[in-house]
Order: sequence, then C-alpha cells, then structure tokens
Amino acid sequence: MTIDRTHILVLTYNGRRWLEECLPSVREAAVRSKVPCRVTVVDNGSTDDSAQFVVSRWTDVELIRERNLGLASFNRVLSWLDEPVVLLLNDDVKLDPDAVGPLLQPFAERHDVLFTAPLCWTFDGRAYEGMRTRVRSRFGLIQGMCRVPEHERLARIPDLTAAAGPVLAVDRRRFLEIGGYDPIYFPGRIEDLDLGFRGWMAGYRGYYVPESVAYHRGFGTFETELGTSGSDRLARRNTLIFMWKNTAGARLLAHLLWLPVRLGASLLRGRLDFAAAMVEALGRLDRVLESRRELAVGQGGWNARQEAFYQRFRW
Repeated sequence: MTIDRTHILVLTYNGRRWLEECLPSVREAAVRSKVPCRVTVVDNGSTDDSAQFVVSRWTDVELIRERNLGLASFNRVLSWLDEPVVLLLNDDVKLDPDAVGPLLQPFAERHDVLFTAPLCWTFDGRAYEGMRTRVRSRFGLIQGMCRVPEHERLARIPDLTAAAGPVLAVDRRRFLEIGGYDPIYFPGRIEDLDLGFRGWMAGYRGYYVPESVAYHRGFGTFETELGTSGSDRLARRNTLIFMWKNTAGARLLAHLLWLPVRLGASLLRGRLDFAAAMVEALGRLDRVLESRRELAVGQGGWNARQEAFYQRFRW
C-alpha cells in the first residue's frame, strides 16, 4: 500500500479538559508526519463546551459533530474519508512528536495489516499502559490484558497484538469491510478486542509497533460518567456479549457451564454486579444473535481459526 496522506481522528465526549491537555501533542505529531496529516475532533454529542473550545482555540483542527455511539461513531466518519490509513484516538491520549511515521510503516510493508498500535505509557511516562494485548480464558470468560507476566521485558519488542483501544492506526477500507466498531457494546469497553478478533477471523492482523510512543490517561470519560463500579459492570456486560457473539464449539460450551457457577458465587458473596451485568447483556440478546448469524459463527472452519487466535495471544 502506498500511503501519501493520513488523518488523525480524536473522539471526545465532554472532554474539554483532555483536549486542552492532549490535543497540542496530537497537532505537533501531525505536523512532524512525513506525509500530509489532517487532525479532526469527532464530538460525540458533548454537553459541555468541548466543540466550541476546539473551534475557537485551533483553527487548523476540523470538527465533526456525531450522535454518540461510543467508538462506533468512528465508523460513519471513516466512510466519508479517503485517506488509506487513519489514526483513531481517544481524547485522553498524547502522542510523541514522531509517533505517526512508525504506525504507518507496516501498512506499506505487509499485506495483512488491519491496525497498528504504539507503545503506550501512562501520562507521567513511568508505567507501561500497553498496547501489546494478550488474551486468556478464565472461568469461562475472556480477558484481554497488556500488563501480563514479563511485559516489562517484552514491551519494546515488535509483535502481533490482539487489540488496541485508545490509540491505533487502521486500514480504512478493511476496517469498514469488517463492520468497524460494533455499537452493541455502547457506551464502550471490549469493542476493541471484538474488532481485533473479527479482523483475525477475516485473515487480517494487528501489529504492535513500539517505535511509536503514546501516553494515555485511561478512563478519562468512563470514570467521570460511570464511576468505577459502573465501568466494571459495563466491562462484565460487554465480555458476556463478546462470548455470546463470537465464540463457538467447546469454548462456548465451557462459557455456558461456568455462567451459573459465576452467578451463584457472586450472589453468595452478596455482590450483585455480575447478576446486573448479565441482565443487561440478556437485554441485548436479540442483537447479539443477529450479529452472530451475520458472522456465521460455527461454520467454515470457525473453531480452528478461533482457537488459533487464543493460542497466538494467550498468556
């Protein structure tokens, strides 16, 4: 693929404080890019003054107002663009000045790239944040993690990655081809792993590129809007949706057998969070089953490709 231009999209919802802190670094990275690079803020129906702040502060940054679909708001915006590769950022992400170039390079060199992800640190640069994502099944549920055993030793080694959430570059055509982010996970959590899994099943790959560096605040929106407990319940709900939508065979059977055990254990401890998450997930079951039919789960070698994903990224 020839990459003669690119575009950075920054998604925000009531994120003025993060835009004020992070957008200057994004603009600098765009200027330092070796190919022309536009910057656009995608405002997800903010009720604060985020949109007005962007328009008044940075004349070189474009603004698009979208109905809030979480990360799925990127889908429609990407369908309007014509750049072959687009960077997708949360509003609480800072970029190193030279972050763009390394993320673009794999698209020019490899035939199977869906997305690339940088080495990501916490805001203070002291702790590893990701984005070399690994997965495992634990008591019938999938977990995606970056801070896995030996992550310190492996953080600077390029590799495949299962997912990338707050900052990644995507092949725009392939992203749209597999359906982009699924709005069933709204308002968020796990949809990045869903994207990476569907990409894998379609024959595409995600690449971890530690030569590119970013900094992530983490839960900048979720923590403010939902609190810690609400954010955790959302993650559990969406993990259930992921399992029901994307798994088949023995892995799905194991999940279903573990469900009553998990539910009973949480109720015996007097904790209702798992039960609440399960009720919320069941409320979306019709949409889950529709998505499952569209993916033709269980057909055409699905189990073998599914297991190859789990084996490649296990920890």
